[in-house]
Amino acid sequence: MASIEKRGENSWRLVVEAGRDAKGRRRREKKTIRIEDKALLRTKKRLRDYLEAKLYEFKEEVEAGEYIRPQKMLFGDFVETQWKPKYAEKELAKSTQVTFYQHLRVHILPWFGHMHLRSIKTMHVVDFMDYLATPAAKKDRKDINGGILSGGTRVYILKVLRSVFSAAVEWNFISKNPCDGVRWPKVRRKEVEVYEEEELDSIFRALEKEPIRWRMIVLMAFLSGFRREEIVALEMDDLNFENNTIRVDISIPMKIKGKFLVKSPKSEASKRTITMPKWFMDELKKYCTQWKLEKMRVGAGWEGGDKCYLFHSGKGIPYNPNSITNWWRKFLQRNRIRHIKLHGLRHTSATYLLENGANMKAIQKRLGHADVKTTQNLYLHVTKKEQKKVVKEFDHFRGIK
Repeated sequence: MASIEKRGENSWRLVVEAGRDAKGRRRREKKTIRIEDKALLRTKKRLRDYLEAKLYEFKEEVEAGEYIRPQKMLFGDFVETQWKPKYAEKELAKSTQVTFYQHLRVHILPWFGHMHLRSIKTMHVVDFMDYLATPAAKKDRKDINGGILSGGTRVYILKVLRSVFSAAVEWNFISKNPCDGVRWPKVRRKEVEVYEEEELDSIFRALEKEPIRWRMIVLMAFLSGFRREEIVALEMDDLNFENNTIRVDISIPMKIKGKFLVKSPKSEASKRTITMPKWFMDELKKYCTQWKLEKMRVGAGWEGGDKCYLFHSGKGIPYNPNSITNWWRKFLQRNRIRHIKLHGLRHTSATYLLENGANMKAIQKRLGHADVKTTQNLYLHVTKKEQKKVVKEFDHFRGIK
């Protein structure tokens, strides 16, 4: 037997009979739900249907033994049995899920996992954020900012934690989000790192000794400003040798459980076709000829199926973006060239174009930024440099009377 009881102006209690306990006493499971949708509250039939649907869901949980009373629910259990299947797997992109789960596993669950969900208060979160600002919280050597997690990483962790508690509030496991009132960590904006022209010359000379595949990847990263996940997703039919253009319409940001995640780029603006220098496209055409010969030699060993990824490790399977990053780091070490992340070639490309008179709007389109403000904020250092250069033009008036 199940029933619905009116509790307050916008709250109802669901009651489900759950058999008898060891002493023969009737067990009744209860769950309170609150409705904030004013339009729903004004419509009797829709409201009744909604409440009956919630009662049915609750009854199914109780009868299947899946319902856990909120006061007994541990934070870790809530994440695994409620938040992941009912929110993360339905609402978050696959790549976002990977990042969220990593921060949960490494940082959040070790701190909150054993705590009862309802016992977690704002000060517990404040203490946690204080801990994240200490060297003890740094689990990954690559994630270094003076020996501690960067402000951006700490902001992301708080974002994940807030998401979990927001779901708990929405589903009436708790009445208030403990993250409310917690200050967001300050994020120090770093000026982008770029290569000087002399360093680029060193890189290009060193590339002459490398296999053509890697030379094409690095040159493309600089000349096009493509992101690494866009480069590894390029296929042969994305190339137009008549117009000297390359099209980007998908990306491969990562591998999940051994399979490549193929998805649309970051935004609609990231889907773009850009013009490349003719000399590069001529060299790329030679690479494509070699690519076809290699595919013929592989024959039945080809693993790419119908896909013709431009850059692959030999049998048609695209490169993992991390593989390109690892090769880049070793390449710089071998040639004793200052290390800047592979993504820095994208910044170097934009900086070079801006310093040589390219329009900011044109750079935005080339990089695939959704908003020109993003481009302006990233390359503010170039704008300031150009402003100083312009002001110096007035120096020849010095001393004129």
